[in-house]
This record gives sequence, C-alpha cells and structure tokens, in this order.
Amino acid sequence: MHDSSSSRLTRLRLPIRFTPFVFAFYMSGIMAMLMCIVIVGASTGLHDGYVLRVLLAYKLAMPVAFFCVLAVRPVVVRLVALSVRQPT
Repeated sequence: MHDSSSSRLTRLRLPIRFTPFVFAFYMSGIMAMLMCIVIVGASTGLHDGYVLRVLLAYKLAMPVAFFCVLAVRPVVVRLVALSVRQPT
C-alpha cells in the first residue's frame, strides 16, 4: 500500500524544468496573502468585512506577485551568488 501511494505521488509531481514556476507560485501566494492581511488591516481596520476585503485584495495581488517573482528571480539568484561565499 505504501509503494502504490508513493508511486501515485511521484506521478503527480511536475518535471524539474517547472521548478522556477512552482517556486514563483508558492512564494507569490504566501507573500501576497501575508501582505494583503497586513495592508488591508492597517488601511481599513479589522472590523466587519475584513476577511472579504483581504480576499478581494489577494485576487489582484497574487497574479501580480507571481509575475513579479518570475521577473525578479534571476536578479535575486545573481545577488545571492555575489553576496554569499562559495564553497571551496
């Protein structure tokens, strides 16, 4: 039983060439939600309708963040390489 569920999970995984897109999807989803929670709370308060306002903001923020992460990722990878000592 363990082997069949493990092989099923392996079949559901994306090929490695999609790694930048999967990374951008998860990173943008998490960061967009966190930023929407904070910004909506700070700008309009935590009163009635807060969750709906957060979700409406997220509806715009998530796709924007996704494409921004895709665009900025190569720059960040380069900056990290310049900033971190490489193993000898």
